[in-house]
Amino acid sequence: MAISTEDVVKIATLARLNLPENNIPEIANQLSSILGHMEVLQQVDTSGVDATTAVSLERMPLREDVSFVSGEGKMAQTVAADPAVTTREGFILVPRLSTHEAS
Repeated sequence: MAISTEDVVKIATLARLNLPENNIPEIANQLSSILGHMEVLQQVDTSGVDATTAVSLERMPLREDVSFVSGEGKMAQTVAADPAVTTREGFILVPRLSTHEAS
């Protein structure tokens, strides 16, 4: 599948990208090359390969779900010991940036 320069301009407009005019033909060639490679990859026989996206929860070990701030975990102890960190109700408070002050 070939990507035309018009396609590149349309996509760039939709994505609000400001592409230099002299780069558009090269970008079209690169995108066409990528899509050509994808067409080659689609021809590979993967019928004997297990799907990696359908991993069952029985086979995948899950980590223990622990709170990082309000609990017994290492992170909670580190946060509690740091006098520079202010917390409220288990959340770390981040000071407002001066550039975001209400005017």
